[in-house]
Amino acid sequence: MSPVAVVTDTTAYLPTEVAGREAITVVSLYVIFGADRTDPESAIKDFPAFFEELRSGDSVPTTSQPSVGDFVAAYEPLLADRKDVVSVHISEGLSGTAGAARQAARQLEREGKGGERVRVVDSKTAAGALGLMALVAARAAARGLDLDAVEKEVTDARAELKMWFALDTLEFLRRGGRIGAASAWIGSTLKVKPILTIESEMAPVERVRTSARMFERLVDYAQQRHDCGADGWTVQHCAAPDQGQRLVDRCRDIFDREPEFVSELGPVMSVHAGPGMLGLATVPDRFLA
Repeated sequence: MSPVAVVTDTTAYLPTEVAGREAITVVSLYVIFGADRTDPESAIKDFPAFFEELRSGDSVPTTSQPSVGDFVAAYEPLLADRKDVVSVHISEGLSGTAGAARQAARQLEREGKGGERVRVVDSKTAAGALGLMALVAARAAARGLDLDAVEKEVTDARAELKMWFALDTLEFLRRGGRIGAASAWIGSTLKVKPILTIESEMAPVERVRTSARMFERLVDYAQQRHDCGADGWTVQHCAAPDQGQRLVDRCRDIFDREPEFVSELGPVMSVHAGPGMLGLATVPDRFLA
């Protein structure tokens, strides 16, 4: 049994079967629907209904990080089971999730429950790229690496991990207030197809005019990453399953291996990305052995 347990959050959008197989504990963020309703992201199962509300609503729901208590509830049984913990989370430039995780670790340390054995890692990214980092941590733990070594493997992988994602519009980022360095594109550019990345915050890559060109640029990027030896990959989409499958098919030919996972973006990130998002994340496959 591995001496290190791995925790991440729902914005990785790891399929349930992948998280279970890799023994990854997932802590949920929240979606806030006005003043009277707050749902854990993990409890929202009807994505089509949520996306329809997102498209048609005058305002978008807001999102919130897990509470300190949520993290205490995740860490406490792992620590009681004599596990050390590596906890990898959505970028602190986008969410206070990692901060809440650190507060939980400090609380457990004060209570004498082993909180000093929790290492919280700011992924400086989100979604599929965060999912890959969680997998790197889980695979390193499964190889029997200790706490320091697992943490180092994750940070080393992050230095070589890249993600591009293409949006149907910048409108949802603008409405959600998380547009970051892409703010210069607001205005007439809402009519183009933006391609962005996350390096602590949203950062612009380029703008293209059509969905077809957007798709081909993601394929081009997959080829670039393969040429660099980054053959561990994942594809995610938001309410665009056909486009997602097309990208998976093209990437499978390029990387000559199956994706680590494929999934749909859930409500928290969809609030900011909007329906039609298509993304690709890659990391050198030596980190996923």
